[in-house]
Amino acid sequence: MSEQIKNAKALDSVLIKPAGPDCNLSCSYCFYLEKSNLFSESSKHRMSEDVLEAIVKQVMTRAGENVSFGWQGGEPTLMGLPFFEKVIEYQKQYGKRQIVGNGLQTNGILIDKQWAHFLDSNKFLVGLSLDGPEHIHNRYRVNRSGQSTWTRVVDSAKLMLDKGVAVNALTVVNDYSVQFPQDIYEFHKELGLTFMQFIPCLEPDDDNPERTASFSVSSEEYGDFLCRLFDLWIADFEYGTPTTSVRFFDSVFYNYVGLTAPDCTLLPECGVYVVIEHNGNVYSCDFFVEPAWYLGNVMQAELSEMLNSELQKKFGKTKRKLHDQCSNCQWLKYCWGGCIKDRNHNPLDNNLTYFCHSYQKFFEHADTRLRQLAQNWQRQQIESAHKQAANVSGKKSEHKIGRNESCSCGSGIKYKNCCGVY
Repeated sequence: MSEQIKNAKALDSVLIKPAGPDCNLSCSYCFYLEKSNLFSESSKHRMSEDVLEAIVKQVMTRAGENVSFGWQGGEPTLMGLPFFEKVIEYQKQYGKRQIVGNGLQTNGILIDKQWAHFLDSNKFLVGLSLDGPEHIHNRYRVNRSGQSTWTRVVDSAKLMLDKGVAVNALTVVNDYSVQFPQDIYEFHKELGLTFMQFIPCLEPDDDNPERTASFSVSSEEYGDFLCRLFDLWIADFEYGTPTTSVRFFDSVFYNYVGLTAPDCTLLPECGVYVVIEHNGNVYSCDFFVEPAWYLGNVMQAELSEMLNSELQKKFGKTKRKLHDQCSNCQWLKYCWGGCIKDRNHNPLDNNLTYFCHSYQKFFEHADTRLRQLAQNWQRQQIESAHKQAANVSGKKSEHKIGRNESCSCGSGIKYKNCCGVY
């Protein structure tokens, strides 16, 4: 087996934009609406059934036991329910008994009883864009007429939760919402959204790209927000176990216990997935849908080859180009310099993330507790392994294991010195 094949990334996760940048809202801070300039041949962008089939076929026939499809936008529900019924049909047609996960990120405006029934029946994980209480959500999340959307989104959340749909809250932290971490956290909990993801808003000003847009969150305030949110999260632990999930804290914890973080912004390298536009065009990342990072089209090339292409490798390695301040930072192994999108905000930053101060403030605040949690978790893993081994050794086989025989748990140690001790 060649080294190239051996180190090939598995095609086990894709992000798909079936309606491209099209959306039925006009959120002030949205970064994706402008992508319509890349597809000026049409004002309406919808994925054809041929492109959909090609994507699902390639992914299902190349993936291993577990595969994940992320459906985002714009607004993916603009495709209509029949499109997603076709998604399930193709996944079953081309699947090999894999465990398939479907994630739908939506603003909730079009969600009705039919949608809720479909999402529950097919075990979709829904990320609902909801910024918190009414005065916070309606600050920037408005429809094309400038009208508020909060009531409709909250009704959708209640409808899906009542139907048993797994729903996460996706909250953008902007210059206004950053002032209300406790209000947002408690609002989500009360609504029943105990899985939360907080995304810091950072966009350039439309009139002067060298400046930060007014709705962006400052690094100082975002650091304070994370610290307060962490305290709220910790306060809700019961018997040493979290009762709510905050994606950033969960992902950071993975790094503390030596596991691979599920959040790509906390990995040493990028390029672990690809994003597919409505017309089949494939790009390196959701934040880099632009000509420089165009990998090809699913109708002419294989997704697995594009994922492992030289251009995608180049993209992934850009994250390793760290600022000197990062290279000597004690927190590097936990944040890995953050998302490269936030390093390119100002060329003068020289690959130092805009949120560097946020992360430093957070880790200084949370490190001691995170280390304690990591130690407790690792101890529990050892205890669990010993119990499992003891259970295995306790099962009777055709002959009794001799004290000097190798233990049946597979440790390679004599039974009397391993599970025979218990």
